[in-house]
Amino acid sequence: MIVLQPHAEGLILPVRAQPGARKNAALGEQNGALKLAVNAPADAGRANKALLELLRELLGVKPSQLELLQGGKSRDKKFLIRGVPRAELEERIATLLTG
Repeated sequence: MIVLQPHAEGLILPVRAQPGARKNAALGEQNGALKLAVNAPADAGRANKALLELLRELLGVKPSQLELLQGGKSRDKKFLIRGVPRAELEERIATLLTG
């Protein structure tokens, strides 16, 4: 189960990154985090940019609603999501994981 954490500006979504993959995709859940694969390498922040773009697309949020808070040089990252109610975000994530 993916655990969303409250934040003063929204919700924190934990993500486990897999850079250098064949394609960009949501791979499921791993240790309480959303596992995402991106084809960009973990070099000069390219994978982080690809993760931001993929998350925006998958969750249907605007660029200003999504920010990398923690884990810029780690596979384990935390993204801040603004302006999406918890129940709605949980539903969007559940749809990703099942469909």
